[in-house]
Amino acid sequence: MKMFDWYREATPVGKRTFWGCFGGWTLDTFDNQVLAFLLPVLMATWHFSKPEAGVIVTSSLLSAAFGGWIAGILSDRYGRVRILTWAIIWFTSFSVIAGLTNSYHQLMVVRALQGLGFGAEWAVGAALMAEVINPTHRGKALGLVQSGFSVGWALAAMVTGLLLAYFPEAIAWRMAFWAGVIPGVFVLLLRRYIPEPEIFRDMKAAAGGAVQATWRSSFRKDIRRSSLLAALLITGLQGSSYAIMVWLPTMLTQVRGLPASSVALMVTMMSVGSFIGQVGFAYLNDSLGRRITTMAFCLFSAFLTGVYLLVPMDAWLLALLGLPVGMGINGVFAGLGPMLSELFPTQIRTTCMGFSYNVGKSVGALSVALVGVTAEHIGLLSSIALYCFVGYSFALLALALLPETRGRDLANITPGDELYGQAPLMEQASPSRR
Repeated sequence: MKMFDWYREATPVGKRTFWGCFGGWTLDTFDNQVLAFLLPVLMATWHFSKPEAGVIVTSSLLSAAFGGWIAGILSDRYGRVRILTWAIIWFTSFSVIAGLTNSYHQLMVVRALQGLGFGAEWAVGAALMAEVINPTHRGKALGLVQSGFSVGWALAAMVTGLLLAYFPEAIAWRMAFWAGVIPGVFVLLLRRYIPEPEIFRDMKAAAGGAVQATWRSSFRKDIRRSSLLAALLITGLQGSSYAIMVWLPTMLTQVRGLPASSVALMVTMMSVGSFIGQVGFAYLNDSLGRRITTMAFCLFSAFLTGVYLLVPMDAWLLALLGLPVGMGINGVFAGLGPMLSELFPTQIRTTCMGFSYNVGKSVGALSVALVGVTAEHIGLLSSIALYCFVGYSFALLALALLPETRGRDLANITPGDELYGQAPLMEQASPSRR
C-alpha cells in the first residue's frame, strides 16, 4: 500500500527508531491513563472527593512538566536515546511502587514522582524520530508515533476492565499499576539497538564538546516567542483533552448512569477514534501543512465535544459518537511533534520542546482539578464542556500566530529570527538527511 511507502523507504535504524518511540509513547500513556480508570474504585476505597481526585492527577502532570524540561536539557547535552532509556526505567519503577500504596496521600506523592519520568518521553522521543526520518515523511512518521497514545489508552482501558471484572477490587487496582512492567522490558531491550541521530552527532562534533543547552535556552531573545506560543498551543490542547479524558469514566458512571462494565467499551470506542484521527492527521499534516490541519481538527473537536457532553443521548449513541470525538480530541496531537521539532535548532531542540510541551501540559492539566471544583457548582458535564471550549480557544489563538513549518531541514534552522522564516525546506536538505 502506498500509504506505507515512507516506512519501506526508511533505513533499518529509522524503522527501529520508529518502533522504539512508538513503544515508549504507548507505555507512557498506558502507565499515565491507568489511574483515570481506577479513580472510581480508589475514591470508593479511600473515600476522597472529586476535587481531591483532580489534585492527585494534576500533581503527576505538574511534575511531568518539570521532569520533561530537565530531560530536554539533558537530552541536548548527553543524547536522546540515553535519556529516553532512563525515563522508561524511572516511570515504570514508580508504577510498581504505586501499586504498593495504602492511602490517598501516599499515592499522590508516588504519582508526582512518577510524573518526572512521564515528562521526558514525548519531547525527547519526538525529536529523536524527527531527526532520523526523511523530511518529506516527518508528519506521517511522528503522527504515527503519536498514535501510540491511542494504543496505550485502549490497553489501559482493557487491562483495568479485565482485572476489575475477574479479580477482587482490593488487588485488581494494584495489579493494574504493576502491568506496565512487561511492555517496559520490551521497550528497553529494543532501545539498546537505536543509535543517536546523525544530525545530533554532527552538532556535538561541531560544538567541540561545548555545552549549548541550559534552562535559559527557551527564553533567549531569538527563541522565546516560539517557545511561549508553542506552550500556549499545548496548554489549550492538553486542557481540553485532559478535561474530558480523565473525567470520562466518572462522567459515564456517575452522570450518565452507565454500569462500570460499560465504561471500558465506551473508552475503547473513543480510543479507536483517536487512533483513526491520529493516522489521518499524520497524512493530512504532510500534504496540507501543520497549521491548517491543526486548526481544522480543533474546530471539528470543539463542536463534537459539545454535542457529546451537552445533548442527552442513550448508551448506544454515546458509544458511536465516541469514535469521532476521539478522532478530534486526540487526533490533533499527531501534529505537535513535527511542528515543534521544526521550530527549534538542533543544539537546543529538546530543551525548547521539553519546555513548551511540558509547561503547556502542566498548565493545561490544571483543567483536571478545575473541572472537579467547578463541577460542584454547575455540574460535571457543563464543567468539562467549559474547559474544553476555553482550551480550544487558546489553541486557535496560538496557531494564528505561529508560522507554517512543514518540511524544514532540521540541520539548518538558525536562530536569529524568532519565526525562522528563512529556514531551508526539505528540497534544500543535504543528501545525508534524506
